[in-house]
Amino acid sequence: MGKIEDRGHWASKTEFLLAVAGHVVGIGNLWRFPYLCYKNGGGAFLVPYTVFVLTCGIPLFLMEAAMGQYTQQGGITCWHRICPLVQGVGYAGQILQMYGRFYMMILAWALFYLVFSFSSELPWASCDNSWNTDACNVIGGNLTRTGLANSTSAATEFWERRVLSISTGIDDVGKFNWELLLCLLAVWIICYFCVWKGVKSSGKVVYFTATFPYVMLLVLLVRGLTLPGALQGIVFYVYPDIQRLWDPQVWMEAGTQVFYSYSTCVGVLTVLGSYNTYNNNCYRDCFMLCLLNSCTSILAGFAVFSILGFMAQEYGKPIQDVAESGPGLGFIAYPQAAAMIPLPQLWAVCFFIMLILLCVDTQFVALESIVTSVTDVFPRLLRKTGRRELFLLFFCLICFFSQLIMVTESGMYWFQLIDYYASSGACLLFLAIFQSLSIGWLFGAERMCDVIEDMTGSYPNVIFRLCWKYITPLVSLVTFIYYLVDFKPLKYNRKYVYPGWAYALGWLLVLSSILMVPGWALGGLWTVKGSFKQRWLHLCSPDENLPLTQKQRAKMQDVTSAAEMEDLMVKANA
Repeated sequence: MGKIEDRGHWASKTEFLLAVAGHVVGIGNLWRFPYLCYKNGGGAFLVPYTVFVLTCGIPLFLMEAAMGQYTQQGGITCWHRICPLVQGVGYAGQILQMYGRFYMMILAWALFYLVFSFSSELPWASCDNSWNTDACNVIGGNLTRTGLANSTSAATEFWERRVLSISTGIDDVGKFNWELLLCLLAVWIICYFCVWKGVKSSGKVVYFTATFPYVMLLVLLVRGLTLPGALQGIVFYVYPDIQRLWDPQVWMEAGTQVFYSYSTCVGVLTVLGSYNTYNNNCYRDCFMLCLLNSCTSILAGFAVFSILGFMAQEYGKPIQDVAESGPGLGFIAYPQAAAMIPLPQLWAVCFFIMLILLCVDTQFVALESIVTSVTDVFPRLLRKTGRRELFLLFFCLICFFSQLIMVTESGMYWFQLIDYYASSGACLLFLAIFQSLSIGWLFGAERMCDVIEDMTGSYPNVIFRLCWKYITPLVSLVTFIYYLVDFKPLKYNRKYVYPGWAYALGWLLVLSSILMVPGWALGGLWTVKGSFKQRWLHLCSPDENLPLTQKQRAKMQDVTSAAEMEDLMVKANA
C-alpha cells in the first residue's frame, strides 16, 4: 500500500498570482475583447463591460477563490463540503473544462505558424506556392495588386488551403494533416510536463509563461503605434457610439465576455485557491487580478487596432473590412500584417511566441484543475506515489486521441461546433445563476463574508452580499434568457449550414453540462433517507468539519460558558 501524499501548497504567494493571471489572461483578451469593443460601440462598450465586471465578474471571482481557500478542496468536492445539493455545479464545471481542452488546437496551429515564421520568405506573403489558386492576391509593401474583384489574400489561402486543407463540410472528413498532428502531439507533451508534478512544477513554469507574453505584447504595441495608419485604427477602436448602448445584444456580448475572460464557473479559481494557505488575503488578490485582466484586454486592443489601422491604410479599405475576431485575427489578419512590415519574420515570431504562451498557461492550469478536482474525489486511489502522474498521462492520451478529428480536413467545422455549443456563454450563465444562489441563500452570503474576514482580516463590502443574493443571479438570468431568445444556429464563415445531426450534437453538448445541476440535486433528494424537509436540510448543510470562523468559535465559547455556569448554579442550589 503506497502512502497517501499531501495536497501541497504554493511555494509562494507569487506562484498563485502568476498561475491565476496566466490562466485568466489568454487569447480571449487578445482577439475577442478588441473585436467586441469595436463591433459594439467602441469606448461605449466599456460601460456594459464594467457593469458586468462589477456585478458578476469580481463577485464570482472572489467567491470561487475563497471557496477553494476555505475548503482546501477542488472544483467538485468543495461543493460537497459547502452545499451538497448543488455539487452538480462542480461536475458541470469539469465537463466544460474537458470540452475546453479542444482549444489545444489553437496551440497546434500557432506552433505550425511559428515553425514557418523562420522561413526565408513567409509562405503567407506570396502566391507562388503549390496551394495557391489563380484568385490569390498579395498586397502591401513592394507586393503587387492583382486587381481581381473576387480575389482572396495569400494569408487566407495559406490558412484555409495549407494549414486546414478545409473540406466541403463536416461530414467530408478527408485526410489527416500529419504536420498538424505532430504539432498537436508536441503541445500535449509540453502541457503534460508542465503539470506532471502538480503545483510543484506548474508553480515554477508560470514564472515564464505568465510574464513573457506581456513583454511580447508591449513590443508589438510599440511597433504597432509607429506604423502609418495606427492612429486611425485606435480611434476606430475607442471612439464611443453611445446609441449602441440601447442594443441588448451589446450587453449580452459584454456579459459573456466577462464570464469567459474571468474564467468563472468552471472550478479553476477554486482549485488554484485551494493551494493557498488559510490566511492568504484572497480579498485583495481578487481586485488585483481582475484589474490586471481587464487592463490587459484594453491594452491588447490598442496593439491589435494599431496594426489593423496600418493594414486598412495599405489596402485602401475601411477598418471594418479588415478587422477579424478569433482565429481570423490570429491566423489571417496578423500574419498578413506581419508580412507587410519590414523584418516580417521577426514580428511573426514575436506574435506567435506570445500567442503560444498565452494559450499554454491557460491550458496547463486548466489541466491541473481537472486532475486536482478528480484526485480530490478519489484521494485514496490517486494521491499515492506515481498514481497522479499515471492518471494525468491517461487523461492527456484520451484528450489527444479525441482531438484527432481536428487534424483532418473537416477539423475546423468540428472546432467551431464545439466552440459555439459546448463552450457557449449559455452554459456559463446557467452555472453562474445556481452558483451565486447557492452561496447567497443556502450557504449564506453573510457566512461567506465571515469566512473571508476570518481568512483575510477584511470584511467584504456590502455590495458582495447584494451581488451574491440578488444582482448576480438576476443579471445572469436575464442575459441567459436573452441569449436563448436571440440564439442563431451556427454557420461556418457565415455561409456553410451544418447538417441537422451536427446541430443535434451541439445541443447535446450544451445539455451534458447544464443538466448536471438539476440532475445531481434530484438524485440527492431521491437517495437520501428521511422526509423531504429532512433531506433538503441535510443536502443544504455544510460539512461539520469545515474550519470554524472566529465568530463561530466565540459563539461556541459563549454557549459553553453559559452551559458551565448553569451546571454550577444547579450544583450550588443542590
